[in-house]
Amino acid sequence: MTLFKKEVDGELLIVQVYVDDIIFCSTNEGLCREFEKVMMDRFEMTIMGEMCFFLGLQVEQKPDGILIHQEKYIKEILTKFGMDDSSPELIPFTAQTCLTSDDNGNPVDAHRYRSMIGSLMYLTASRPDITFAVCYCARFQANPKESHEKAVKCIFRYLKGSSRLGLWYPKGGNFDLHAFSDSDHAGCRINRKSVTGGCQYLGECLVSWQSKKQTTVSLSTGEAEYIAASSCCCQVLWIQHQMMDYGINFLHTPLFCDNEAAVGIAKNPIHHTRTKHIETRIHAIRDAQEKGISVLIDVDESLKEVRSIAFGICQIGSARKRSKQCLWGPSCLSFFNQTINMIKEAADLLLKGLRHGFKWTNISAIPPIDDSPDSTQNIMKNIYPY
Repeated sequence: MTLFKKEVDGELLIVQVYVDDIIFCSTNEGLCREFEKVMMDRFEMTIMGEMCFFLGLQVEQKPDGILIHQEKYIKEILTKFGMDDSSPELIPFTAQTCLTSDDNGNPVDAHRYRSMIGSLMYLTASRPDITFAVCYCARFQANPKESHEKAVKCIFRYLKGSSRLGLWYPKGGNFDLHAFSDSDHAGCRINRKSVTGGCQYLGECLVSWQSKKQTTVSLSTGEAEYIAASSCCCQVLWIQHQMMDYGINFLHTPLFCDNEAAVGIAKNPIHHTRTKHIETRIHAIRDAQEKGISVLIDVDESLKEVRSIAFGICQIGSARKRSKQCLWGPSCLSFFNQTINMIKEAADLLLKGLRHGFKWTNISAIPPIDDSPDSTQNIMKNIYPY
């Protein structure tokens, strides 16, 4: 979309061009009439009058403000996917909804599922209330199952009962830019990545919003919130740059974050030495494995062998001979793919070992306890057979 503006004796004319569609407005109606005449004389075009429909968005201009919605489009997609007679839902997503890859679930028509997601994605241009739910379901387009399609249909049923909802921009009021950011922590059950959420306001008017899974695994809530705030900040900078084209300059924009650790990292340079990893290294072992990256582990040269129960069956061996480099093999990946409960059990097991004389540098230092099948020593042998 291309922007043109013209100032005449303190009056402003703004023209937006998208392919073969043009919208324009002015603080002086005479400038609008002059622009219409110039364009009609120069090009073959039709003047549609006051804008009420643009790029799939319905625009209702009222004396006290403007309402932007997509009621017509919602009815079209409900009919297209056979959901026009469905029962409406009160919310697009329940708090208990937790989707996974569902490898054992029944597959559904992938083409239809992707079409449903694509239709909903277009709708998020005026419906921030469904953005998170749609982006969540969009993660499973490669191999959709019945559980995924059920969640998507829940969104459609919610739209059935709320087709009239949209964005309201009241007339008057302040025009200050401010933003909000938020994030969960390890919300994705598949790879434990967090989800960034953000929204930006001009006064009381919501103008931009985001919901996106982070590209790396955050090791703490503070780190997840800091990454979300950074993403929101980038959006704010973009809006500031865009508003400069309209002659409006926002030098100081407040960004609200509900995490003290993230705020402290952003404000206090002392914390930077503890957070270099956020931008300079892979954040978790699984990310490194999936991306085909070798995991470099610093090992004291005096140690001949280091083994770790917490990260699976992975032997490093001599630090000098192997140059401190460990490539994660199938045995480690198999262990790491277990649920978080298995990791907790491993941690409990490690604590038991420490209480019985386990030394980090040599797992063979565990003294014999008893030979019962449920003994700590036998359990460790099953996990760590070497």
